[in-house]
This record gives sequence, structure tokens and C-alpha cells, in this order.
Amino acid sequence: MNPLASASIVVAVSGGIAAYKAADLVSSLTQAGARVEVILTRGAREFIRPLTFQALTHRPVHEDLFEPWTEASLGHVSLARDTALLIVAPASANTIARLALGMADDLLGAVALATGAPILVAPAMEHHMFHHPATRGHLTTLRGWGVTVIGPTSGRLASGETGDGRLAGVPEIIGAARQVLGRGGPLAGRRIVVTAGGTREPLDPVRYLTNGSSGLMGYAIARAAIDVGATVSLISTPVVLPAVVGAEMVHVGTALEMATAVDEQTARADVLVMAAAVADFRPATAAAHKVKKQGGTATMTLDLVLNPDILAGLDRPGLIKVGFAAETDDLVANARAKLDAKGLAMIVANDARDAIGSPDNEVVLLTPGAEPEYVPRMDKDDLAAILIARVGTLLAGNRP
Repeated sequence: MNPLASASIVVAVSGGIAAYKAADLVSSLTQAGARVEVILTRGAREFIRPLTFQALTHRPVHEDLFEPWTEASLGHVSLARDTALLIVAPASANTIARLALGMADDLLGAVALATGAPILVAPAMEHHMFHHPATRGHLTTLRGWGVTVIGPTSGRLASGETGDGRLAGVPEIIGAARQVLGRGGPLAGRRIVVTAGGTREPLDPVRYLTNGSSGLMGYAIARAAIDVGATVSLISTPVVLPAVVGAEMVHVGTALEMATAVDEQTARADVLVMAAAVADFRPATAAAHKVKKQGGTATMTLDLVLNPDILAGLDRPGLIKVGFAAETDDLVANARAKLDAKGLAMIVANDARDAIGSPDNEVVLLTPGAEPEYVPRMDKDDLAAILIARVGTLLAGNRP
């Protein structure tokens, strides 16, 4: 389901110090299974050489609008026709202007005008150049034509100054590429809410009760849903993971905050996938100040109260609810009980000791009235693709 796999992508590199980062981008796209063709502008060749990209793609690099045509390759015509996505990274101020004006006297300009594929532009330049009205106007023009613009980000620039103008990170560009390629997927037009991470229930201003959830599964599910065209809201507790490109990020801390966010986000949703590890209990009261050790006292007693069951308490007609059951014993029986009690369309059961914090997982899928489906251990990204495929089946059976 990864839209990058086997996709034909043209990466155009323009002149600027960020051109060296394009090598990492091309390498990452190639490793993801894409077939990458590289265009170097005249300015780019001042910063990075063609051999770098030839080594990464095992393909010739395209530099000249008038490169010889063959039966197999018709220059800019073939590049424009055969690509699924044109990425311009980095896109200098000059290149952005030329694209917005429709100039076609170099290879990149000709390909951009001739292709019917989506275009993704990642600007990188000095801070004042980016904020100049000419550049801003050209980017507005490109966006009006349907071009996706990602970045730039803020930070230290080659000039030594700090400001907007840094090329977006490779993971962000990859995420944007996946989103663009997945737009017309089978879940296009569907809204999916995903929760991720472990809630934090405060004891005092510096301590909290939580669990070892990393959020990896929920984030992978959000990416997989975007890959097939869904509109995604990701409700996340604090985790050490980059934001999912293309998802509406909603940040929460406690179970009560998550319950409120889920209620708000599912108002217009088709599916809720509750992958977060929500605390069953919270402290009855949170101390206003840091709790100190008491001299001579070796124990401490906490009064806990039950948190609301978010899935069980959510009653929205037509909403498909998918839950997770992290168990340590009687996996299928305990998961089946939760499936029935919470009115779920599907529950994903796993051994909590193996799943929490792990990059891979082995699960059992349960749906009402069906035999358990055992899914062998695999990377959570691959597992997420399977789960979203099952969600697609549920949607198809639920309503047109």
C-alpha cells in the first residue's frame, strides 16, 4: 500500500547549498521502492555532481534539454509522460520564479510544462529571498495551479543568519510525496480518526502515571490511511516521533483530554481507530506542588479513580469503531469480550509484553461472528497497511 513502491518519480535539483540534501532524498525514495530519475539544473551542478545521483539510482542523470533522443527515451517528453510525481528539491528562488512564469528553456521547465503528474516543490533559499513579494507571489501562483509546496523550515541558514529558508527535512518531503501519490486511493473522501501513545495522568506538577506505549502503531496507521487517500486526524499524547505529514495533529495528555478530543474529531468521521494506550485509572487529585518525601515514611498510598472508557462511551450511528486489546493472558477470550462490550467492528489483540514499545508486532484480528485471524509478526508499518485494508473492507460493507 506504500504509494512510493514502484512509482516513477522525477527529482529535479536546483542550485543552492541545500542541493547536497537531495542525495539523501533520492536515496530514501529509491530504498522505498521508487524508480527515480534525476534532473540537475545548471546551478545545481555547481554544488553537486551527477555521479552522486548515478550511484544512488543506477540510472543516468538528465542535465540538458537537448539531450539525444532514442527509441526508448524521448528526452523531456518521456520524463514528463512517464512520471507519477515531479519533486523539485531544493527549489531555489530562481527556479520557483521560472516555474511560475512557465519558462521552458531548460529541461526542468520543459518537463514541468509537459507533465500531467502532480508537482511537489520544496523551497530553500536565504530568509529575505523567501519573504520577498516576488517569491511569495510565485508560490501563490504555483499553489493556485495545484502544486504542493512543503517548507521551508526555520533555522540556521548558510549565510549564518537564522530565519525561514531551510529545506524541509527528507522525512517531511517523503511524507508529502506519499500524501500526494495517495490522493486518489480507495479511501479518498473518508475521514479517519486515529489515537496514539500512552496517556499521562498527573500526580503533581512533575510526576505522572503512564505506560510504555511509543505511539509507533498509531502513527503507522495514520500514515497508512493517508497512503490510500483518507483524511486523517491523529490524536496523540506526547511521543518521541515526528508529526505525520498530511494528518491533522491533535495533541493531548490525559485520558480526559483524549476523550474530549475523540468526541470532537469523530463528529464528522467515518472510522475511529483507538490505538492509544489509555490509562484505566487516574489519581483522584493532582497535588498543586511537588510531593515531598516524608521523613521516616517508607510507603505512599495513592487514591485512584476510574477513567471513562472512551470507546464504550462513544455512540455515533454509522461510525466504525476499531479497538486494540493489549493483554497478558487469555488473549482471544479477553479481546472477544471487549469487542462485544464496546460495540466494535474490529479489535486488534496483541500481547502487551511484546507489542508496547516494539517496532514490530504479532496480532489477532477479531470481528463479530467471525473466526480469529492470526497475523504473523511483522514491522508495524506493514501491519498498519493490513489494518487499513481491513478498515476499507469494513467501510465497503457498512455503507456505499
